[in-house]
Amino acid sequence: MNFAIVDIETTGGHASANGITEISVFVHDGQRVIKHFETLINPLQPIPRFITSLTGIDDTMVADAPSFEEIADKLFEILDENVFVAHNVNFDYSFIKHQLKQSGYELTSKKLCTVRLGRKVFPGLQSYSLGNLCRALNIHIDNRHRAGGDAKATVKLFEHMLANGAQTYISQMLKRSSAEQWLPMHIDKQVIDKLPAQPGVYYFHNIKNKVIYVGKAINLKKRVSSHFTHNEPGLKRQGFIRDIYKVSYKPCATELEAIVFESTEIKRLWPRYNRSQKQPSVKFALYSFEDSRGYIRLAIDKKKKNLQALYTFNLLVEGQAMLKRIVAEFELDARLCFIDRTPFLKNDKIEPPAVYNQKIKRAIDALDEKLPSFALIDEGIKDDEKLCLLVERGSFWGMGYLPKAFPVLSSKELKNHLSPYADNDLIRNNIFSFAAANPHKKIQL
Repeated sequence: MNFAIVDIETTGGHASANGITEISVFVHDGQRVIKHFETLINPLQPIPRFITSLTGIDDTMVADAPSFEEIADKLFEILDENVFVAHNVNFDYSFIKHQLKQSGYELTSKKLCTVRLGRKVFPGLQSYSLGNLCRALNIHIDNRHRAGGDAKATVKLFEHMLANGAQTYISQMLKRSSAEQWLPMHIDKQVIDKLPAQPGVYYFHNIKNKVIYVGKAINLKKRVSSHFTHNEPGLKRQGFIRDIYKVSYKPCATELEAIVFESTEIKRLWPRYNRSQKQPSVKFALYSFEDSRGYIRLAIDKKKKNLQALYTFNLLVEGQAMLKRIVAEFELDARLCFIDRTPFLKNDKIEPPAVYNQKIKRAIDALDEKLPSFALIDEGIKDDEKLCLLVERGSFWGMGYLPKAFPVLSSKELKNHLSPYADNDLIRNNIFSFAAANPHKKIQL
């Protein structure tokens, strides 16, 4: 088994929109270097100033260098069937795999990360960056931040690891079933191995322990692992992988509980990499009130925290359309529902409050019939408990765990034992779909 120890310099941090400016590959047979390939590469795009200040490579230096396509066949021959080794291997691999694919070659080499290997061979060090790790092991780096210098340092580091028992770890890391080849650089395989195969919500944290992504799963272990098995070259994907330093989770009894909790946590934490479910929460509601003349009036307003709403909705136009249907169906006065803004005149004929209010009450009763109150009961995480989700007048109120023998009789009693949650369309739609598919788990209140 031979190892292709690689380092590259690039024009930026992700492969899909950036190019390679320099590459160095040392082929190692486990005892010594048997082949070396190194060249500058014309990335066919300008090299940013901050890259030049870091690497010393500028546009003039690569002007007469070959393009990647011109060296692709030779590079593929060197890498094919050898183990691809690099410090933070997913970065170098993503660039080279992407460039090779554009040149007509499909790279499928096994990968070995010397950052992950270093943590196993030399545990307990403060940092495993190439510079700090080499400094801790007294390995000198010539020509830092150039492909040749960094690749040669990685060779010395690799040989030092082999001399300290790395072969046992390498064999394990290269197994087809091992996660070591595709996990983010900062995530220990044991963290993934310890995840339960049950429903729940998982969190990805950055270097400062800030939550940057929240997800839900039917099987936590399988779902978290699935995030890392594809190495797409895009900016969003590469930034996401680089930013993950920690994984945590909250187990749930069912997928429905996980859906509710995920939606709640996304709105609470506003994680950087969550794109969906960041729409505004429910903003409008339908209210009734009695005016100074004794008429019960219907009105749409922004949702009030401490005021009982007849119905809630996200969009103002949605509420206005519903109110117009109610006015037409129950022959209400559009002016008393703030749909028609025409002022009342002295000679206008209008029903007395006692008659008109009866129509309003019938409209509200009909709305109530369309907005059911019920509880969904499901298995809990423990044998002696059950999960309960409460829907009151068509809106999700909250959820929690109840003792197995707890009688579900009324909304009022349940509220003393459940935690309130914010309602939104996604949660409500999932609850109603679940209730329709599982009528035996629904208790009408």
